[in-house]
Amino acid sequence: MLNFKQMAPRFVQAHFGNRAQNLVPLAAGDWSQAYSFLLDGQEMVIRFGLHLEDFEKDHAMGAYSSDLLPIPKVYEVGEAESAFYAVSERVSGKPLDALNGPEIQLVLPQLFDALDELQKLDLTGTKEVGLWRPDGTGPRWGDSLLTVAEPRERLSGWRERLDTSPQDARVFDAGVEKLRRLAAQLPEYRGIVHNDLLNRNVLVDAGRVTGIIDWGNAFYGDPLYDNAWFLYWWSWYPAWQDIDLQEMLDCHWAKHGGQPTEMKARLLCYLIHIGLDHIAYSAFRQRPVEMRRHAERVLTYI
Repeated sequence: MLNFKQMAPRFVQAHFGNRAQNLVPLAAGDWSQAYSFLLDGQEMVIRFGLHLEDFEKDHAMGAYSSDLLPIPKVYEVGEAESAFYAVSERVSGKPLDALNGPEIQLVLPQLFDALDELQKLDLTGTKEVGLWRPDGTGPRWGDSLLTVAEPRERLSGWRERLDTSPQDARVFDAGVEKLRRLAAQLPEYRGIVHNDLLNRNVLVDAGRVTGIIDWGNAFYGDPLYDNAWFLYWWSWYPAWQDIDLQEMLDCHWAKHGGQPTEMKARLLCYLIHIGLDHIAYSAFRQRPVEMRRHAERVLTYI
């Protein structure tokens, strides 16, 4: 990722002039760098990154914000020197990842309800920016999961780096074969999946979800995938280990008509896919310890 330390203040000054004040760096992600600032006296966030489509997704989703599904409004997206930028409202709160056990137990049911609300939205307008193929075109859902084994523009060279660790590469290939068998049985789904609900992308204040941000990884697929996301990552958070996540999910589903059909098979498919995706990502980032941990997790599923 580009170093935006010098570019950010220069761009903000040139673009907004005296309207902008107090530019302060926030946490950086792997694909973008965020800054808080005041614009005409209002608290805002400006992000810089190399992938315009990520900011376009945020802009599209911000139009659907509600009390139950709070998504920061994006006011402006454009080019910034050799990168792109997005300006959005700033929402208060600390990341979901930083909550302790009682806090996560209070907030997670709200988030599950928000994800249900997400599936009620009419997102046909997103077709204008080519975000999620809302007209139903493109590969079927099961086939799209299998692209996890293919070359990817953002992860250039990931397979070659994975092959330098033969043990992890063998686990990856075995996982792909298991995924292939499971994916062939999946019905077609066209719900919205956020696909990154940790990594500081859900904000909470006073026991209430205040913002669901960073929709750059979102795609059309089975909404159950976002539930699998929590099941996969749960053990990474020591403060949450006394909480039975599956019981919380079961309670949520009981309130909304019962467990999803073929729940276990679908969840297993998505747990494997999440693990494979992060083996590839860790290989690309050259993080062997993380890669091994994901490989060990995938082994438990296959």
